[in-house]
Parts: sequence; structure tokens; C-alpha cells
Amino acid sequence: MLWSIAMILVIMWALGLVSSYTLGGFIHILLVMAIIVIIFGVIQGRRS
Repeated sequence: MLWSIAMILVIMWALGLVSSYTLGGFIHILLVMAIIVIIFGVIQGRRS
């Protein structure tokens, strides 16, 4: 589930860069959120 959310966020970020339609820093906030979700998933995966 975390990987799905992260991939959706990364795709939305990439589409925002390609279309040059950015809502200020919103697109980059999506990228940061995706990276945090990926790191969180990796940490949880190692604990299990």
C-alpha cells in the first residue's frame, strides 16, 4: 500500500514538471511526501 501511494505521488510530481503547471511548491511537496513514504516503507520492511 505504501509503495502504491509513493508511486502515485511520484507520477503526479513528474506530470507536474512535464506539463509545467505547478501550484507553487505543491509539486515539490508531493515529491518530498513520496520520498518519506518510501523511506518509511523500507524501515518497516526491515523491522518485519
